[in-house]
Amino acid sequence: MALWMEIDKGEQLLWQGRPAPRCFVFRHWRRMVFGLVVTLLAAGWEYSGWQLTREQGQYLWLVLPLPVLLIGLWLALGLPVRARLEWERVGYLLSDRQLVVRCGWPRQRLLRVPLEQINYVCLYPLGEQLGNVYVEAGRRRLVLSCVEYPQQVYQQLQAVVEQC
Repeated sequence: MALWMEIDKGEQLLWQGRPAPRCFVFRHWRRMVFGLVVTLLAAGWEYSGWQLTREQGQYLWLVLPLPVLLIGLWLALGLPVRARLEWERVGYLLSDRQLVVRCGWPRQRLLRVPLEQINYVCLYPLGEQLGNVYVEAGRRRLVLSCVEYPQQVYQQLQAVVEQC
């Protein structure tokens, strides 16, 4: 994925980056842990329903926990798989005129924000060399997730905000 192709002729590339893979995939780890707990509880409920169905022949107890089980499986396993597939398509680019964010799976989106519209920037560190950069441009809010060495892009965006 060549993000540098997304800038117009005459623009100067200031910074480009991609999220750190493990950080990006496991950024919703609390939801995944919750999904694992829900999956285990729903699996126990499903097993009990299976026992009741064998004894009483009522299929309601077998079918009732299925939606809860599917939701738990999605949270526990589907979220990280989807995030890993999305990671392939995520990239960030900062030029002297705009901030470009490429994201999305299965449908890819390309978000372009002119630097004049950026009015707020915040750095949320996740570690020494890893962090999320929050950008507000009017009503639009963007998160550059799991950026390695986020101080580089943060300082450049902070300079843009101070100029406006």
